[in-house]
Amino acid sequence: MTKKERNYHIIGWALYWAYVIIGEYMDPSVGHNLKFIYSFIFVKMIEFYVCYLWVFPKFLNKGKIPQLIGGIAVATASFIASRYLIEQVLYNILFHIQNYDAGVKLSYYITDNLYYGSSAIILSAAIYLGFDSLKKSEENRSLREEKVQAELAFLKTQINPHFLYNTLNYIYSLAYPVSEELAGAVVKLSQLMRYMLTESADGAVDLQKEVEYIHNYISIFKMRFEDHFFVDFDIDGGIAGKRIASLILVPFVENAFKHGVVNDPAQPIEINLKVTGNQLLFIVNNEINKQEKDHSTGIGLPNIRRRLELIYPNRHELKISSAEETYSVTLCIDL
Repeated sequence: MTKKERNYHIIGWALYWAYVIIGEYMDPSVGHNLKFIYSFIFVKMIEFYVCYLWVFPKFLNKGKIPQLIGGIAVATASFIASRYLIEQVLYNILFHIQNYDAGVKLSYYITDNLYYGSSAIILSAAIYLGFDSLKKSEENRSLREEKVQAELAFLKTQINPHFLYNTLNYIYSLAYPVSEELAGAVVKLSQLMRYMLTESADGAVDLQKEVEYIHNYISIFKMRFEDHFFVDFDIDGGIAGKRIASLILVPFVENAFKHGVVNDPAQPIEINLKVTGNQLLFIVNNEINKQEKDHSTGIGLPNIRRRLELIYPNRHELKISSAEETYSVTLCIDL
């Protein structure tokens, strides 16, 4: 709950309490019934926030209908139990009064309070959906603004792709007679640049292309270390036909190469990609390079987190753990 949202809640409840209390004090016949009014509003607030802070955020927007029904049942039970403990037990001990007659049947008590408790659930749902709609509207506006800024930045720095490809082809023609390995590196570099410049728009791309980019990136990086480069890249599951936001996995590999140890055969950089149904699991583990001199962060984790939040809201989980010797990233995405 944001600060702005919390302030609206405080104002709303304060006005509601004031309305009820003033209205009841204007009736001289209220007497000890005012205690039941206080307790009734209090237990409705409990039910309201069980739904607002737990049930609806956890289940409503995620299509988990059975869990949603179960959560509402828990909220209703909290209303009935809280009201019973306060009005039938605590008030009886303190003031010798009860809201319901002592001989009331439990079935009637539960049925009667199902009716009274339903209003808090409906109110909670309406207010939650209202604030949720406002949040999504603000996020969409923020996304549009960020997209415009990204497009402007891209236009300012864009290299003409045709010029770049023609230049790389020329370099390839010069490199091939000298070294087939060097020529192959030029081809891989050309493929990387083509993906970044023409096939990596902000929308989704084939997962296979993202994997090919990682393979090419590993191959080019390996040339720098020759035989002293140890990376294990494993793929499990079918990646064909799957779509993913372009360049969403690559930064984690880049960071592992940049900040990790790549020349230790006993502890190679481990990159694991697993696809199960529509769920993608991407794990990168590396040994931390303590002699690293370049402490720049490149694209930066905050930017990656923000991009994931915008593209996969409530559909991803990113866990990053750093120990004394190792660094690990685990990313789970519902495609």
